[in-house]
Amino acid sequence: MTAGREGDAMEQRADQYDDNQRSYRAYWDGRGYEHDAEVAALRRLLAGRHFGHAADIGGGYGRLVPVLREFADRVTLLDSSRRQLQDAEEYLAGLAGVTMRLTTVAGLGLRSGSVDLVTMVRVMHHLPDPAPALAEIARVLRPGGTAVVETANLAHAANRLRYAARRRRVPREPVDIRSAANRERDSIPFVNHHPATVAAQLEAAGLRVQQRLSVSNLRSTRLKRVVSRGALARAEVALQRPLARVTFGPSIFFLVRKAA
Repeated sequence: MTAGREGDAMEQRADQYDDNQRSYRAYWDGRGYEHDAEVAALRRLLAGRHFGHAADIGGGYGRLVPVLREFADRVTLLDSSRRQLQDAEEYLAGLAGVTMRLTTVAGLGLRSGSVDLVTMVRVMHHLPDPAPALAEIARVLRPGGTAVVETANLAHAANRLRYAARRRRVPREPVDIRSAANRERDSIPFVNHHPATVAAQLEAAGLRVQQRLSVSNLRSTRLKRVVSRGALARAEVALQRPLARVTFGPSIFFLVRKAA
């Protein structure tokens, strides 16, 4: 089966990505290192495993779907933006075993216990309260199923230094990092989460944390100008596991398992 849509009868939804003048696919131009870092994290966390059905929540134009197909027989790409799914049809054209659904993270439209692997990357920063989405992940996963959940890290190393300079602790609650103008415009939420809080929320949803990785540890415009993409990727792979112990990077990947 090639990439295609399913769930025609479900309620159609859209989000603010549909209103953006610049496509999310174009956003990734010049962000090859960040893409490589996330692909490396997924491959490391899923190495040696194989799944029947994977679901990529908020997967956009399908950037990570080809990686998921390395580990799963079929992948369902879920997103709330029609424009994203239209871009995905082009990006994933000819890739077998992929279907798409227009849906939301709080109501995925999948049967309970029908998914072996769930991924949710670059979505948590749009969820000031991720509890409903995490509960939905737990619902659709089969007992013993696996999920990879990424979060923008409020407690990354540079941020800890900023808070320490002001003699303040890093907040445990989500922090909205939008500008005042964007908040007034009611733009799409953009929050950073404390990884300790996210770990507790995952556990509360019945998703036991198995591993963590610190990702995009070398994210720097200056570095990318003077160090090759390949060299950055190799260094990133070496750093993801040790730096997870100190939640160093701007992104944390959690590998979790639903109780059997």
